[in-house]
Amino acid sequence: MDLEQKLKILVNKLSAGNFDEVIFEATYLNKKHPKLEVFYNLLSLGYQGKGEYEKSIDLLENALKKSKNNINFLNNLGLSYYKKKEYDPAEKYFQKVLEIKPNYINTLNNLAALYEEINHVEKSEDLLKKSIKINSEVIETNYNLASLLQSIGKFDEAKIYYKKILKLDENFTKADRGIAMLEKYNSSNDHIKTMEKKIKDEKLHKSNIIDLSFALGKVYEDIKDYEKSFFYIEKANKLKKSLLNYDIENDKKLFQKIKNFYQNNTLQKLPLTQNEKKIIFILGMPRTGTSLVEQIISSHSEVYGGGEILLLSNYFQKFFSQVENKNDLENLFNKFKSDYLNFLNKMCNANIITDKAPLNFRWIGFIKSIFPNSIIIHCSRDSFENSWSIYKNEFEGGMFFSNDIKDIVDYYKIYQDLMDFWKKNLKNQIFDLKYEDLINNPEQKINELIKFCDLNWQQNCLEFYKNKKIIKTVSFNQARKPIYKDSIKGASNFKKYLKNLDSELKN
Repeated sequence: MDLEQKLKILVNKLSAGNFDEVIFEATYLNKKHPKLEVFYNLLSLGYQGKGEYEKSIDLLENALKKSKNNINFLNNLGLSYYKKKEYDPAEKYFQKVLEIKPNYINTLNNLAALYEEINHVEKSEDLLKKSIKINSEVIETNYNLASLLQSIGKFDEAKIYYKKILKLDENFTKADRGIAMLEKYNSSNDHIKTMEKKIKDEKLHKSNIIDLSFALGKVYEDIKDYEKSFFYIEKANKLKKSLLNYDIENDKKLFQKIKNFYQNNTLQKLPLTQNEKKIIFILGMPRTGTSLVEQIISSHSEVYGGGEILLLSNYFQKFFSQVENKNDLENLFNKFKSDYLNFLNKMCNANIITDKAPLNFRWIGFIKSIFPNSIIIHCSRDSFENSWSIYKNEFEGGMFFSNDIKDIVDYYKIYQDLMDFWKKNLKNQIFDLKYEDLINNPEQKINELIKFCDLNWQQNCLEFYKNKKIIKTVSFNQARKPIYKDSIKGASNFKKYLKNLDSELKN
């Protein structure tokens, strides 16, 4: 087998996520052919895929000693730091590439992704549009731009790029899903027929079928064909569930670990460093109005909307996956705090900032220990409506319980149990906001919300739909509209298909 064939096999294994095999084979080939840079890059990408960023960084720094201006090494080094959430060195290496080769599309896209992650959306948009001027037919660039435009409310422009993608590759089904989320359909819309035809292609990859099924589920709900809508939503979830290795028992064990650790450690007495920023954590189950609440609060002139910041979840999930013996909590939690605040400072200069990652509800006690002046807003919703809304939407990552009715119910119950635990331990430190109360009595609830955040009243908070901040979640559309009551009972149209959900929630 010649080198070109071996290279193709390794690239395919990398795409399939077989990182251990890539690392093993690329290590051997790298030693055998030390002058061929492609094996350095494949090995670094294999390490990145496994989350072993330090190994990737060490490898590439050694490679750069032999070839200091190699743009592929520099780009992958920036990518390693970016995935490690170390934005300053990542930006430095990406900028170095662009000094050497200003039109290098891979790096333009990587730097744009970095800027989007820290909410520097204008910089991100400029880089992506520059990249498209260089080569207008790179699908990844067009998709990244469409997604960015969607998240900042430029829906018509986003649709142009989604449609352009489908002209370049009709089977790039994420673009179909993007269009479906942006449009309100009627039965005469030609896009329905196109997707129905496409989904029947037996050669279509499972991930494409999932995209199209979620899209068609939304489309048929629009045109009130609830039977077809449920058929496609169920199809999408069953298929996605089959591709994941999710076991609810792992989350049950994690939640118990969280409670045990909090009870057995005097976290409140840790002499942690003080922070000047006040952070408003908006949390709860997904699809409970967290995006809407962030829109409301960040409409206040003193507040910056940070969106879903996943750093704390990354820290604590890693923390609880390690061995039970956890020494030197003070230094460790101060490190969490320092890294998190550095990220916020990279994002903005504001003294008050929101973090609306819903699953932060798992860490409430630790958040209050690390950030004692933080504000906790707990969003909740009718359990049946909430569960259905989770099931019918596709999430990009982290919500692995969302693809099975039984998993959603079980997760909902351990969430409720953990919230009861936090409320018992943190009396009067959590503001409960029910979605239905907010929708039915917005002015009163928004007043109470702003008061709890210790902010002076501003009329802007009632006109939250004018807020232009970035929204990266599936609520990107709803949170930009005035409050409407149709959203309260959407699950009622599907009740006859959800008898198991109804009965399981009541048990």
